[in-house]
Amino acid sequence: MIQSGVLPAQTLRALIEQGAIAADPAIIPAQVQPASLDLRLGTVAYRVRASFLAGHGAKVADRIAEFEMHRVDLTEGAVLEKGCVYVIPLMERLALPAGITAVANAKSSTGRLDLLTRTITDGGAEFDRIPEGYTGPLYAEVCPRSFSVLVRAGQRLNQIRFRAGQAVLSDEALKTLHAADPLVSGEAVISEGLGFSVDLSPGKEDLVGYRAKPHTGVVDLDRIGHYPARDFWEELRTTEGRIILDPGAFYILVSREAVTIPPDYAAEMAPYLAMVGEFRVHYAGFFDPGFGHASAGGMGSRGVLEVRCHEAPFVLEHGQVVGRLVYERMSERPETLYGAGLQSNYQGQGLKLAKQFRTASQIPSKKITATPPQPVRNRTQTDNAAATLPPRKKG
Repeated sequence: MIQSGVLPAQTLRALIEQGAIAADPAIIPAQVQPASLDLRLGTVAYRVRASFLAGHGAKVADRIAEFEMHRVDLTEGAVLEKGCVYVIPLMERLALPAGITAVANAKSSTGRLDLLTRTITDGGAEFDRIPEGYTGPLYAEVCPRSFSVLVRAGQRLNQIRFRAGQAVLSDEALKTLHAADPLVSGEAVISEGLGFSVDLSPGKEDLVGYRAKPHTGVVDLDRIGHYPARDFWEELRTTEGRIILDPGAFYILVSREAVTIPPDYAAEMAPYLAMVGEFRVHYAGFFDPGFGHASAGGMGSRGVLEVRCHEAPFVLEHGQVVGRLVYERMSERPETLYGAGLQSNYQGQGLKLAKQFRTASQIPSKKITATPPQPVRNRTQTDNAAATLPPRKKG
């Protein structure tokens, strides 16, 4: 019997053997992460007029037929254009047992490219949420926001996590965990999760982040460390500990705190409160067991924040609390932890762009001795869900 909690890699492999998770072609070992499964793009992308959800009793294929403009063959690779919406059937499909639910999210490198990627299902009324008992195909809605991208069938832009029962830790349980195995240095700001703040302190070269350039070339997702960052990103520097976010612009920033995920837990990014300002900070939100943890060779890892400002310019200041990590229990400890024997791109990370880019300098990761976040000063608060500043995690 499966214990309550997030399902680890060994349980995912059992579900694959049982046919609850299936694919054509078959799932490969590299897709199975410590607490999630990478999903692969199929061979065709449908350019549609607008984003949509299938809705109760409807199939995604029928909605595609209604909204399709044209289709793109991904077998040999094709460009998905900036500002366009595509729906791509995934190679995986589900037949979830009773009591097992699933949630999907973009992978870290996907979020850092400002590549909006969400999972939709037949009969679905929400993005990225899959109810128990769901049987059917999976689709990725993909909308490049800052850069046009070259993608191919089989590439992995999003991932899915499976849960049995209730897994989220209460604030009291989170405080107990932090006391036994510190999740951040100093006093933890705990309110419906573990709060984290933005680091805008001037470093040696005053570099605090990057802003995407508006007119760039295509990014081939398979080219790792290939593109000079200066061709796609503007460096953000400050001597004042603050920046002004421009409406519609996309930023890469970093959390002030180094965080850890103990081996028996996983975490997901969420807004800090319903309202913290005109931005969103949780595009790519899964953190696997072992992220930044000493048991997996970590010393605390700072979270990269994928930030988009909305509607009005917004002053973002050093130490402002911008998000929270919601911790969940694993049903059992994964056989392999994030960063321990895996190709984990972002273990021990500091300020870091997506893996396709190379930079002349990187802000080094801070150890877990960073100062704790400070309370947000009085400021007008706006619905964070309707705005667009996340740390999403591994690549």
